[in-house]
Amino acid sequence: MDDAFLQQLFEEHHRARKLPSPRLIEDWLDGLLQFLFPELSTLRFESEQSFRLHYLTNDLKFYSILDAMSEELTESPDAVRCAFEALLPSVRGALIEDAEAILAGDPAAVNRVEVITTYPGFYALAVHRIAHAVHGLGACLLSRMLSEIAHGKTGIEIHPAADIGRRFCIDHGTGIVIGETVRIGNDVKMYQGVTLGALSVQKEMARTKRHPTIEDGVVIYAGATILGGDTVIGANSVIGGNTWIVKSVPPDSRIYYREPRID
Repeated sequence: MDDAFLQQLFEEHHRARKLPSPRLIEDWLDGLLQFLFPELSTLRFESEQSFRLHYLTNDLKFYSILDAMSEELTESPDAVRCAFEALLPSVRGALIEDAEAILAGDPAAVNRVEVITTYPGFYALAVHRIAHAVHGLGACLLSRMLSEIAHGKTGIEIHPAADIGRRFCIDHGTGIVIGETVRIGNDVKMYQGVTLGALSVQKEMARTKRHPTIEDGVVIYAGATILGGDTVIGANSVIGGNTWIVKSVPPDSRIYYREPRID
């Protein structure tokens, strides 16, 4: 190995910012999901005291993660930890509604336990709602790391800054892409392979709204592609499979792909 190359790498390692291990982040996330949903827990607790102790142990992992990333935070790690803890009841409430929406929207779903324990769409949503809360508290890199855990496990890519409303139903889910400035209303249902993305934009437009808005009650079928920050899919519309949309659609629309005629 070339000595100059090794020296260069050593200097880069020496200057590198401090980051928590990906394994610690994943362990904390798994522990948090098991805390929020007994269906996912591998432990049974004999007393409330032991349950609280288990939570505090996992919470210490979160503090360690934030402390290692303190350079990017605008508040102290403990302030961020406390603010996140205050958000957990609302995060869990939203996820219970998501699970119920998936149960109601998928005829194959038997009960809520099945949805929570086996549905990749629910897992991706659970991680997103946690990552979105973390992102809102200024821990942006951590939020991206969390979203990539879900992406790797499910094939569903949701940017942590995306704003998703209540009772969101993802059916199947693999291949879904939801961009950073997407806004999704309440009671939306989405199938696999959907892209909510940006039209080609210059880098200096990164802070603008580049991704579409999906209003309440919209259903988007498999393979649909919807692009652009000015694109709005009006409430209660149905977007058919394999459609390509770069312009707004009024409420109550029915958009579908018409196959070419072959004589």
